[in-house]
Amino acid sequence: MVEVDVSVPYLYEKEDLIRAVVSVLPKTEGQILDVFPTKRTLSVTDSAVTYKMTVAVALPEEVESGVLKKKKTVRLYDPCLFSVPKAAPKKRPLVVGLGPAGLFCALALCEAGACPLVIERGLDVEKRKKAVNAYLLGGKLDPNSNVQFGEGGAGAFSDGKLKAGKNDKYKMKVLREFVSAGAPEEILYETAAHLGTDKLPDIVRTLREKIISLGGTVRFSTKLKDLCVRDGRLTAAVLETPQGEEIFETDTVFLCTGHSAHDIFTFLQKDGIAMTAKPVGRGLRIEHPRETVNRWVYGDRDTSGLPTASYHLVSHLPNGRSAYSFCMCPGGEVMAATTEPDGVVTNGMSNFARDGRNSNAALLVSVFPEDFQKYAENKENIFESYPNSDKISPLGGFAMQREIEKAAFIAGGGTGAAPACRLEDFMKNRSTDSFGEVLPSFPKGTAFAAPDEYLPPFITDTLRLAIPEFDAWIPGFYAPDAVLTGAETRSTSPVRVERNADTLVSVSCSGLYPVGEGAGYSGGIVTSAMDGLKCAESYLLKFLSENNSF
Repeated sequence: MVEVDVSVPYLYEKEDLIRAVVSVLPKTEGQILDVFPTKRTLSVTDSAVTYKMTVAVALPEEVESGVLKKKKTVRLYDPCLFSVPKAAPKKRPLVVGLGPAGLFCALALCEAGACPLVIERGLDVEKRKKAVNAYLLGGKLDPNSNVQFGEGGAGAFSDGKLKAGKNDKYKMKVLREFVSAGAPEEILYETAAHLGTDKLPDIVRTLREKIISLGGTVRFSTKLKDLCVRDGRLTAAVLETPQGEEIFETDTVFLCTGHSAHDIFTFLQKDGIAMTAKPVGRGLRIEHPRETVNRWVYGDRDTSGLPTASYHLVSHLPNGRSAYSFCMCPGGEVMAATTEPDGVVTNGMSNFARDGRNSNAALLVSVFPEDFQKYAENKENIFESYPNSDKISPLGGFAMQREIEKAAFIAGGGTGAAPACRLEDFMKNRSTDSFGEVLPSFPKGTAFAAPDEYLPPFITDTLRLAIPEFDAWIPGFYAPDAVLTGAETRSTSPVRVERNADTLVSVSCSGLYPVGEGAGYSGGIVTSAMDGLKCAESYLLKFLSENNSF
């Protein structure tokens, strides 16, 4: 099969794809055996809404050979297949965390026959969903099973975006498994694909059941408490279970904990595991009416049948910082995403239909490791929760994060409500006493408070510089009644657990694989899942090489 790039109308049929292929390869008319999309991107101009597509084309062998020779724009179709070698280690590997990285790391290990133990500090996705709903309705927060922790990871309560780079065997493995678990087939080629919070639980549960059917063991409400390391080699893991402490003997741990497991990174530092601080983004959420965002993108045309519109903005500012939109959730809600009872954290989520009254996005400002120290200069007790830390250590990012979340909790009235204000009031440094056209969607309620009450001045100053820039790109973005809700502090991990670039093993502990977003190597569902596959594959190849089992 070959691949060609074509353009087709937004509402196209298979016959439209064939005609588009013939326009590129005119001598193939009547000889096309099959066509199917491998990549699809929506293109919106003043005159039309179309799809820019890459299409796989099945042709007779002699015709395929001819077009490959004559047409430089034609490429061989690569099915991007992923497979793992068989392996049977004497000591079962341990996978810590059942978010995207842990799910796909465990799946690859099981397909190889390595039969890992998979532990998750939170609940299974069904019970987790009930616990989250109870908290949002006024119940008590479960610090181990919430919007951040539990089966499916933080991505299970998000828009379920599936963005990643080019198609390769890792990405296509992830997408195909999602489809097998119940996701729509369009995610295999849609560049802006998403799953939706409403569909993710069933998909996650199906993947977990597949892991168990292939020999994996999954234990919930089980937390990694520490590692046992001797002479730079992993010998066991200490688990905290409902029955008490347990020692699990293993020489391999895949650390797939996500970006919110502060306790994990604290004991890693105690154990001498090499980590470095990394830049992050911190800020808040902005909400506009969904139909307003649609008009920005589609103009006055009829939007029935079109996907709910989204946007992405970035501005590099004179003060040396960048401000940017992140995790845009069309037709979605602002979620309560804290893991601690005295903090307020925002995140975005959308159901598959993306039909909520508002659309929201994070507005983040670049924060650098040196900012952790500067922020701490006026916060003498900021590091009390991190006794092994100091103002320039990797854990400084977590300390700063916690302080912002506590400040947001206080600004919101100390009840779990989020601080919120109108955009115009923020820009003019005045108090908000009522909302206008846009009402906040934060499920725990809101209290009037300016972002200056919980964010450092360098963040609020940068946001005030960026808003007019964003409005220049999207006229109307600076809408007076748009709502700002905060704080958005968990966009990514502030640390990177250092690993060997070739083997993907920790540079300071043989047998420890830092994986995914929490370890600092991905950002989002697909890239985290891909990193899980890559780490599992690296381990399997290393195991087979050492045991001469190829």
